[in-house]
Amino acid sequence: MICDLFPTFAPMKTKDIHIRDYNYPLTDERIAKFPMSERDHSKLLIYNKGAVGEDVFYNLPNYLPHGALMVFNNTKVIQARLHFRKTNANGELLGALIEIFLLEPAQPADYEQMFQTTSRCSWLCIIGNQKKWKEGPLIRTIKVKDETLTIQATRKGEHGTSQWIDFEWDNNRVNFAEILDAMGELPIPPYLNREAQESDKSTYQTVYSKIKGSVAAPTAGLHFTQRVLDTLSNNGIECEELTLHVGAGTFKPVKSDVIGEHEMHTEYIAVRRHTIERLIAHDCKAVAVGTTSVRTLESLYYMGLKVIRTPDITEEKLHVSQWEPYDSEVIGMGCEIRDALQALLDWMMRRKLTVLHSSTQIIIAPGYDYKIVKMLVTNFHQPQSTLLLLVSAFVKGDWRKIYDYALNHDFRFLSYGDSSLLIP
Repeated sequence: MICDLFPTFAPMKTKDIHIRDYNYPLTDERIAKFPMSERDHSKLLIYNKGAVGEDVFYNLPNYLPHGALMVFNNTKVIQARLHFRKTNANGELLGALIEIFLLEPAQPADYEQMFQTTSRCSWLCIIGNQKKWKEGPLIRTIKVKDETLTIQATRKGEHGTSQWIDFEWDNNRVNFAEILDAMGELPIPPYLNREAQESDKSTYQTVYSKIKGSVAAPTAGLHFTQRVLDTLSNNGIECEELTLHVGAGTFKPVKSDVIGEHEMHTEYIAVRRHTIERLIAHDCKAVAVGTTSVRTLESLYYMGLKVIRTPDITEEKLHVSQWEPYDSEVIGMGCEIRDALQALLDWMMRRKLTVLHSSTQIIIAPGYDYKIVKMLVTNFHQPQSTLLLLVSAFVKGDWRKIYDYALNHDFRFLSYGDSSLLIP
């Protein structure tokens, strides 16, 4: 194992990056409010070692090398916006409209268990029109599977920057997933400046979405169709899936002047043991679909380093903190990528784990040294965002060439916009 446990020290310049240097003119008319009628007919920008061109997305497989490993995020967006009305003095539901936006499960904390709960559960939430909800529970009657039930939401207090909300309902034949399907609304991005429509329930999900838990879609995957997936397979491209549940923090703006003062949000990941085995078999190299896949894949390396240092570490302690990849002690370990992934795989096998469950807060910005991701499929991101920093780090600072081309060639931006294939 090539791994120097005696640290060397390197300057941390990434924290000093000014977010104002990652700005570009994005007008409202450039933001795609709806997707293309055919997903795979969106435009595809090709950045290949400094050269920029374009094609149509369904031709993406033609640009990938035979035998490559492509990794997708299979998370599924939940209908996370719940609306209740306060009762008035006569007990009628005619009071103020209160929105409860589900962020992450609190009790039970496991996503799969949460959606199967009956009778009661708790979430960490954001409250809209909170000033109007001073005391008492909120109550709403809904119909699920031809049965009527009453659901009650009770605020239990602050939990960090969110609110702890208890939900109870009077029908134990109905689980919480079914309640969300019946009364929830899809949380489309705020920058679309429109209400969610029935069509968003399908268009704001990837065709391969499986695991419920996100409050925003991994939008790079929205362009894929079964036709494109079949072509990938026919071209000898191996496809693997992992799960990162996208949180509301993905829309959190960078308000500080320098990114060292910006706090990244934590997101929960699940990676199968088989996926790590395939990564090792592919020389620890992957084509990532979307920034969420990037953050998950790159986090695996640092989880492997933790295992090397602490062989009996728990899943919870594998969490990758925001600035961990830039820490001089971590850099100084000098471990080969294969060694780190193999250590993580061996750790899972010792514990008979088929799926790794952990979390990451990683921020990827210029100065970051990519370990696993060698090609990236991604949409066009908001100005002065952490996602734009991630792209800049990937193309070694050449992001303006990409965005200038997109702006000058009528590309559509953000979630429902066009796509790009980046090859640094």
